[in-house]
Amino acid sequence: MLAVVAGVLASGSAVALLATSAWLITTAAAQPPVLTLMVAIVAVRAFGVGRGVFRYVERLAAHDAAYRVLGEVRSRVAGRLEELAPSGLLLRSGDLLARLVLDVDAVLDLWLRVALPVLVASVTAAATVALLVILLPVAGGVVALAVVTACTVVPWVTGASAAIAERTIAGARGDVAAGATEALLTAADVVAFNAVDNVLAGFAAADARLAQAERRSAWSAGLGNALLVLCVGGASVAGLVLGSESDVSGPVLAVLVLTPLALADVLGGIPVAAQLGIRVRASLARLQEILAAPIPVTEPVVAEPLPIGRHLRIRGLRAGYGDGPDVLRKVDLDLPAGSRVVVTGSSGSGKSTLAAVLLRFLDPRGGEVLLDGVDLLRLQGDQVRSVIGLLTQESHVFDTSIRENLLLARPGSSDLRLWKALYRARLGEFVDSLPDGLDTMVGEHGARLSGGERQRLAFARLLLADHDVLVLDEPTEHLDEETGRALLADLYAAAGDRTVLLLTHHPAQAPSATRTLVLP
Repeated sequence: MLAVVAGVLASGSAVALLATSAWLITTAAAQPPVLTLMVAIVAVRAFGVGRGVFRYVERLAAHDAAYRVLGEVRSRVAGRLEELAPSGLLLRSGDLLARLVLDVDAVLDLWLRVALPVLVASVTAAATVALLVILLPVAGGVVALAVVTACTVVPWVTGASAAIAERTIAGARGDVAAGATEALLTAADVVAFNAVDNVLAGFAAADARLAQAERRSAWSAGLGNALLVLCVGGASVAGLVLGSESDVSGPVLAVLVLTPLALADVLGGIPVAAQLGIRVRASLARLQEILAAPIPVTEPVVAEPLPIGRHLRIRGLRAGYGDGPDVLRKVDLDLPAGSRVVVTGSSGSGKSTLAAVLLRFLDPRGGEVLLDGVDLLRLQGDQVRSVIGLLTQESHVFDTSIRENLLLARPGSSDLRLWKALYRARLGEFVDSLPDGLDTMVGEHGARLSGGERQRLAFARLLLADHDVLVLDEPTEHLDEETGRALLADLYAAAGDRTVLLLTHHPAQAPSATRTLVLP
C-alpha cells in the first residue's frame, strides 16, 4: 500500500508538473505581475522535487515488499522440493532449475510490473480526468474515453496477440535450460560418441522456439505501445479542438492540450502488464505443479523408537511412482544382520525403486518392510537413514577438497577417523601420495579423480556415516569388468559385519552372496 500511495503521488506529481508548467509558460507570456506567478513557480519546483522523492519511496517500498514475497515463495518451493526429493521429482534437471529460478522470479514481475503499475495508473488517470472535467467537461469526457480504452481495449488487444507466445515462453525457457544443463553434464560422453551435432541441433531447435515466442511477444508489446500513443495523442488533439471551440483562456487551453500527454508515462506500463500477466500465470502454474505434487513419503505423526536389531524383512512389497503402474510387484526378501544379498534384473525391473523404498524416499503401495519387526512406515525417514546408507552409480562428489567431501557424512570428525575410512575403502594410499593429502581439490563432480576413485571416495564417506545396512545401487556401472570386480571385493571387505544389499546388472562380479533375487 505504501508503494501504491507513493507511486500515485509520483505519477500525480509528473502530471501536475506538466499541467502547471503549461499554465505558467502561457500565463508568463502575457507578462503579468510576477506575484501572479509565484504560486505556480513554487508548485513547479515542488512537483519536480516531489516526483523524484516519491518515485524513490515507491521503488524502495515496492521492491522491499516484492522481495519479501519472493523469499516466502522460494522458501515454500524449496521446502516442497525437499519433501519430494528424490523419488517425487519426475522433472528433467534443467527444467527443474528453470522453475526454481526463472518461474519463481516471476513473482517479482507480478508485483512490480503487473499489479503496481495497473493500480497506480488507474488512480492517477482518474484524478487527471477529474481535473480536466473541471476545466472543460467535454474535453474531460474525451480523455476519460481515451483512458478507458487504454486500460481495457489496449491490454486486451496486446494480451490476445501475445497469448500463445507468452504461455509458450515459460515452457520454452525450461526446455532451453534443460538442454543446456544436460549438454554440459554429458559433454564428455557426447564427444566420445560423436553426437555433438545432434545435441547442438536439439538445443538450437529449443532456442529457436524460445526466440520465436519472444519475437512475437516483442511485436505485441510494440502494438500495445502504438495503440497507447494513439489514445493519448488523440486525447491531446481532441483537447486542442474542443478547447479552441469553447470559451476558455489560453493558459487553460494549454493545460487541456498538454496534460493528456503526461498520461503516456502513467499508462505506459499497461500493455507490458497485460503481456506479463499471461507469462506470470504460466510461470505460477508451473510452480503450482510442484507445490501440488503428491509427496512420495508420509512421515508418522509420532514415530516409534528405533529398534536395536538390524534384521530387514520385505514381504509382498509393491511400489511405483505417481499415478504410474507398479514397478515392484510382490517382492519378498530376507536380509539378516551381516548378510550379503544380491538383487539383479534388467533395466526398469525396480532395483533403484527397491533402494528408494528401503531408505524411505518412497512409500510402498502394498506389503511391508520391517526393521527388526517394526514397519519402516512407523519410523521417521531420518531414523531409517541413520541405519541404512546408499551408494549409487552417480554418488555426488562436490567441487571441494577430499576432507570436506568426507566431513559431509560426519561433521567434526578427526583426521584419524577420515584416514581410517579412506584406508578401509582402499583409497588411503592414493590420497597419502597426493601433495595436499586430504586438502586435495577433487574438481567439479570429482573430475580430477578416476571413476573408481570417485566411487571409493563416496564409499569412504558412507563408511564414515557408520550405517549398519549398506545398499549398493549399481556401484560399478561405469567401470570396466576388472575394475568393477576389484571395487566390489574391496567394498565387501570394508563393510565388515554390516549387511550389504547389492543391486546390480552384473551379479557375477559380486564376491559372495547369501542369497540372490532376480526381479522380473
